[in-house]
Amino acid sequence: MPHYKIAIVGAGPSGYFAAQALQNSVTEDLTFSIDMIERLPTPWGLVRSGVAPDHPKIKTVSKVFEKIASEPNFRLFGNVELGKDLSLEDLTNNYDAVVMATGSAIGKKLGIPGEDLANSISAAQFVPWYNGHPDYADFKVDLSGKVAVVIGAGNVAMDCGRILAIDPKELDETDTADHAHQDLHGSNIRKVFISGRRGAEFAAFTAPELRDLPKLEHTDVYINEEAIALAHKNAEAKGEIEKHLASNLEAMKLIAETPKHGHPRSLEFLFSHTPKEIVGSDKVEAIVYSTPSGDVTIPCDLVVTAIGYEATVIPGVVYAAGKITNIDGRVKDSNIYVVGWAKRGPSGVIGTNKSDAAEVVKLLILDLKDAKASGDIAELLSDSHKIVDQPYWVRINQAEVAAGESRGKPRVKAVSVPDLLRLGQP
Repeated sequence: MPHYKIAIVGAGPSGYFAAQALQNSVTEDLTFSIDMIERLPTPWGLVRSGVAPDHPKIKTVSKVFEKIASEPNFRLFGNVELGKDLSLEDLTNNYDAVVMATGSAIGKKLGIPGEDLANSISAAQFVPWYNGHPDYADFKVDLSGKVAVVIGAGNVAMDCGRILAIDPKELDETDTADHAHQDLHGSNIRKVFISGRRGAEFAAFTAPELRDLPKLEHTDVYINEEAIALAHKNAEAKGEIEKHLASNLEAMKLIAETPKHGHPRSLEFLFSHTPKEIVGSDKVEAIVYSTPSGDVTIPCDLVVTAIGYEATVIPGVVYAAGKITNIDGRVKDSNIYVVGWAKRGPSGVIGTNKSDAAEVVKLLILDLKDAKASGDIAELLSDSHKIVDQPYWVRINQAEVAAGESRGKPRVKAVSVPDLLRLGQP
């Protein structure tokens, strides 16, 4: 009976869904051993470090990941970095196939003057900062000003805008990183703009996220009704309005029509605003937009850019346009495959990765030939290297959850690698 060894690099949603697709493909005539390799001591990827803390329901998919990890053919190798602790060649030589599920972690640039001013930051820095990612525990966000601008028209932009605009008390019972929670409580930001360069009909927000905004207790949310009407008109001119767009526009209309209470905190959407220049001497002071009616300048103190992500380059892998070069998930002339954002770019929601991974795994299985007779990848790692296997991660997880219970939170995250490793010590 053929038995194949598969390595998955990256312990985010796309990696787990690839492992699930392999597990679902096991038959009497086909079995797999799956080793998942993750740079951090913590798995779950964006479910842990990307999903906004005030949206805990989305994080419940982690239960699916833990079920996948509990299968006997699965091993976790956390705290193991490809390119440092192991080479790509180590993996391609020791496994029948290598699945790259490394995501996209670098924020795309606007390419406009003033983008490098102090307090012009990327969502790729801001989101992991408030979510307790170890790489951003020491990142500094200056929240002393009163106005923030978020550039982007997708759910990441909306998360950034909402976290800046809501009363921090609404985050008290979430797993927001302690350092970020403290800084947000001391924030002077009271006005937040979310800007998209095209009309509302092109916005990539999802309707459930939009419908949550009128529920904010201490923040008034504004969308211009004329912008929604124009979006309707433009969409209808192209034919029947697609279901997701109709749902989006309906949710925007609900926001526009929701009574405002004169809260000191507000969140406002701007459409057809193309960033032209960020203005300031030492730090951000204003942003200039090009609009259909001419240039508009908005004084502001913080700019967060949320216009997409690019993949981090890993030695030995070819990249183009911010993602790993592939054809339908296959990397040419190799036993390497790609899933998730590293394959298709930063698009879709968490569930999108499930069907994507399943399709790639089908191709992987079709390509399998004679199984390799190879050693154990653990033998290539130094004896002193602290590998976070599944039992080790379970102890970290349990310790964080226990720390949260006494504070009325789902967990209290450790935000440094040494602290995480200490939490999981037997």
